Amino acid sequence: MTGTDGGAETGPAGVTAIWGRAEQQDFRSRVRGCLLGGAVGDALGAGVEFDSLDAIRAAHGPQGVTDYVTAYGRRGAVTDDTQMTLFTVDGLIRAHVRRDTGAWHPPTDVHAAYRRWAATQRDWGPDERREEDGWLAREEWLYARRAPGNACLTGLADDRMGTLENPKNPGSKGCGTVMRSAPFGLLVGWEPQLVFQLAVECAAQTHGHPTGCLAAGAFATIVHGLARGESLDAAVQRTLVQLATRPGHEETTEALKHALGAVRQGMPSPERVAALGEGWTAEEALAMGVYCALVAEDVRHGLLLAVNHGGDSDSTGSICGNLLGAIHGETALPPAWVAELEGRSTILELADDFAMEMTQGPALHGPAGASSAWLSRYPRA
Repeated sequence: MTGTDGGAETGPAGVTAIWGRAEQQDFRSRVRGCLLGGAVGDALGAGVEFDSLDAIRAAHGPQGVTDYVTAYGRRGAVTDDTQMTLFTVDGLIRAHVRRDTGAWHPPTDVHAAYRRWAATQRDWGPDERREEDGWLAREEWLYARRAPGNACLTGLADDRMGTLENPKNPGSKGCGTVMRSAPFGLLVGWEPQLVFQLAVECAAQTHGHPTGCLAAGAFATIVHGLARGESLDAAVQRTLVQLATRPGHEETTEALKHALGAVRQGMPSPERVAALGEGWTAEEALAMGVYCALVAEDVRHGLLLAVNHGGDSDSTGSICGNLLGAIHGETALPPAWVAELEGRSTILELADDFAMEMTQGPALHGPAGASSAWLSRYPRA
């Protein structure tokens, strides 16, 4: 990033990115697009997540779902996919703020954020949240169970953090790693291999199977390329090169190659999406989301393609939405869907905070002083 009249972000490799004002605005739009797009895709799939394609068509017509359908008592409701994604963002901001103290271990901060999410799945509300939990954990609407994956719940049931050497649920490769990992890719001041590694290490906190971890790393790296202005095809190709160096990459690599191959096989259709899998496992959800984003005529077309299949529709919709939002920014999202989206104001507030931390963090906190309002939102504890 080059420019003037902007802030600076220093990545863990010590490389400082200088942000011009136009670059800051572009980055904020991509962050907003990525988080809102993922939530919109999640909400579109939420009401049909466990239905077959035949059942979806019988209930909603030959085109399947073409708009939000009621889920969890309302239209536009999001699931655990969006909930966990938001807490990933929260953990990454907290990691950057805590660096002022000399502590720099982002997986620990992300794990603490995931533990705050886990509390929303068992507590009635935010009444017992402490000041050091920050503002996101006090958002009452997040205290709702939306079909969370068992591996996410059991992996975060105690305070031991899973690591690559000693992961939680070592046999699990569910898509719960991928659907929450887009925010790692928004660390545009980091080198791609570090983004990949962080996503992999944080995936091991709940899903220890190599495919579960590597698919999360691959997704984060693809988003990273998009946030830096690469095309989706180029970002996938670059990610495949990085995957090839990792033991146990074969399932994730093959899934992404199948997604690329499907693009050349003819007009996109639900049946072609279904040929890539059902999306319950990490590599299948990644491949399906990537394929739908690659063939999307526009955001609406891509998202509807991503949710109209007999599998994990909310996760594949979320992944596709993260990708399309990172490519096009938030103004490309269908406004009626954004307007009806549950938690929209929280998502936008968090997106803007993340963009501000990444581009203007040194003006918010540092050895010489800090904004008390910022530290109240993102405590160093």
